[in-house]
Amino acid sequence: IMIKIDQRQLNQADVLALYQAVGWNMYTRDPKKLERAIAQSLSVLGAYDGDQLVGLIRAVGDGETILFIQDLLVLPSYQRQGIGRQLVNALVDQFPQVRQRVLLTDDQPQTRAFYENIGFVQSSKVGVIAFYQDLA
Repeated sequence: IMIKIDQRQLNQADVLALYQAVGWNMYTRDPKKLERAIAQSLSVLGAYDGDQLVGLIRAVGDGETILFIQDLLVLPSYQRQGIGRQLVNALVDQFPQVRQRVLLTDDQPQTRAFYENIGFVQSSKVGVIAFYQDLA
């Protein structure tokens, strides 16, 4: 399978289908809010198998000092094929000058293993702490 990573205009129905396929229902409850969030992101890249959107990564931040990887999604049937790694690499390659690359994710063994495998380190291991407040 040849996967192409690029910044083409995203089809909102494809984006919703991708978020639904990975079970991220908090995002799909309000499709207009998701559409605005994507439009206001610092960067959004899609992974495509032909014309089918099979993965997406989204970043927020200032593009100079900090980059927050907000979302990384890959269709379940395309997972474990290196697409997530390709998306992360393509995103951080857009911002080589940014020193701090941060993400907040679920504490699941497979998720932890994935991010550690691609070079991310748990915040507690580098002398920082994360704080979180969810108003949902």
